Amino acid sequence: MSSIRIFPSIVLWVGCLASLFFLSGCNSKVLQYPEDHARFERIVKAGEDLRKAYQEKDANALRELMLPLDGLGRLQLEIQKDFSAYTDIELEFTIERMAINGGRATVNIRWEGTWKRQPQDLGIAGQGHGVLVWSGKQVILLADTDGDLPFGMATRESLS
Repeated sequence: MSSIRIFPSIVLWVGCLASLFFLSGCNSKVLQYPEDHARFERIVKAGEDLRKAYQEKDANALRELMLPLDGLGRLQLEIQKDFSAYTDIELEFTIERMAINGGRATVNIRWEGTWKRQPQDLGIAGQGHGVLVWSGKQVILLADTDGDLPFGMATRESLS
């Protein structure tokens, strides 16, 4: 009869020790690759800075986020047309996928936004998917774009 009393206490002790073991592992916040995580966070921040600068119509901030490449020069012209055409731009980005290979990071985004010529207008709503290619490890700069990005809405509107 005494062995019946010991068995539940052994189960209780084993359960407590197992819980402590698993909980101590779950609470660990030590990153296995802190440099990669920091780079990932810089890329995410660069994307948010790009979105914010476009929404706030800050051409200087946009230029600072881009490498001085011909393809991005065309993008900057399209963005300038948007700034001239619309008084209010609301834009949201959602990162769907990120692939980092060496010094380049390819970020697939889903976006949606509203462009208004006058604040009281309903505006033009748009959404799509595109790719932002970032370059660098410490300083993250836009190197290329692909797909259906929100930049150039004024040109799209004039063509439709």
